[in-house]
Amino acid sequence: MTTDRGALFRGLPAMDAVLAAAADADPVLAAAPRPLLRDALTAFWDAVRRDIREGRVSSADEVTLESCLPRMLACARAAVAPRLRRVINGTGVVVHTNMGRSVLAEEAVEALLTAASGYCSLELDLTTGGRGSRHTLCESLICRLTGAEAALVVNNNAAAVLLLLDTFCKGGEAIVSRGELVEIGGSFRIPEVMAKSGAVLRDVGATNRTHLRDYEQAIDERTRALLRVHTSNYRIVGFHTAVAAEELVALGRRHDLPVFEDVGSGSLTDFSSVGLPNEPTVQSLIAAGVDVVTFSGDKVLGGPQAGILAGRADMIARMKSNQLTRALRCDKFTLAALEATLRLYCDPELARRRIPTLRMLFMSQEELARAARSLAGRLRRALGPVCGVRVRPDVSRVGGGAFPECDLPTSLVCLTPQEGAPLTASGLRQALLATAPPLLGRLEEGAFCLDPRTLLPRDPADIVALVKGLLRP
Repeated sequence: MTTDRGALFRGLPAMDAVLAAAADADPVLAAAPRPLLRDALTAFWDAVRRDIREGRVSSADEVTLESCLPRMLACARAAVAPRLRRVINGTGVVVHTNMGRSVLAEEAVEALLTAASGYCSLELDLTTGGRGSRHTLCESLICRLTGAEAALVVNNNAAAVLLLLDTFCKGGEAIVSRGELVEIGGSFRIPEVMAKSGAVLRDVGATNRTHLRDYEQAIDERTRALLRVHTSNYRIVGFHTAVAAEELVALGRRHDLPVFEDVGSGSLTDFSSVGLPNEPTVQSLIAAGVDVVTFSGDKVLGGPQAGILAGRADMIARMKSNQLTRALRCDKFTLAALEATLRLYCDPELARRRIPTLRMLFMSQEELARAARSLAGRLRRALGPVCGVRVRPDVSRVGGGAFPECDLPTSLVCLTPQEGAPLTASGLRQALLATAPPLLGRLEEGAFCLDPRTLLPRDPADIVALVKGLLRP
């Protein structure tokens, strides 16, 4: 039955009826803030009005509340859902920047809840009842784990480098190898960070080879420090030479210049047993005599996003008194989670078991194959003939700029929807971005693939339910 547009507009339900219907149909919508729900529903019915004006709707039956309810509820749920939400990481990229990098240990989550649920001793001296310093909360643990004399925590590693250069190199030059002038995610570059600090970059050597003499020849009255930077996200292979930390420290001592090193991911662990390059740990650089080392609190350390400076006590003290430090300081949540993570590192075996990032990186091929077979079996039983499910060997990645181009062997669960299935592999990948929770995987060789390395214990049951809901609705 068709009617004129005026009648279609007059037949649209009132907002009070729409709000009541949404709340009655979905407890999530009933609990949503009323203004957010009203805005979401208004947007939906505005779209319906647009369809009427543009002739895409001609029947009154198409615009009743009853006929529009499923679409309306779906649009409202998407609109009122938090923008920051849980996702399932089936990509095999352990430190996935787009998904929040490191998953925190349960101990760190509990520490966050303690800090969030009441007052805490953030800047309280519990011996005197007077004012304390948040800088002391993690300092002794960092010193214990790295061998540094003192330490300072700021809000990320770029901030740590900025503070270091602002304190010691402002108005002068910092000498760095040309092969270390890296650009990290979001187009942030070491030269630009240095410029913001007021330091002048003096690059030496060639892209692939820098020698000790290159640094020495560049030293003059303007030089304030020698700087080494971790080449995040890329590697130089082949004809390549770099100066070791010990050599640069010796050069710095001869010229009375400090040596700083930005190690990016800031590993406290030797990952060579799982086939990753044996990159210098923070503690080895401190032992080599580097004056201040900067590194991340998340990434392969497995804690919250933070920047850590560890090194000489006199230098850390100068940075603590820099007025910029207040602008870069961490809140109670970061410090609570970081302290809990560092406590686990006091027992290396406990850290491997309890910190998800370490646990994922140290998973054996046998564990991964067993997990893949288990998930594949559950998916076969749930999906039946509508989708082919197989397990095949492949590789995972560390991610987050750590160990670039280094592969970790894994086993993938590969889903290939069969002819007649409601979705293709690429369609399945796209549809899973809109589920609750969203599920991300890899599209390879015509299949949607999941890597068990980055799945958490609660994920497999959700994966089966989500995929089944799309392929066997």
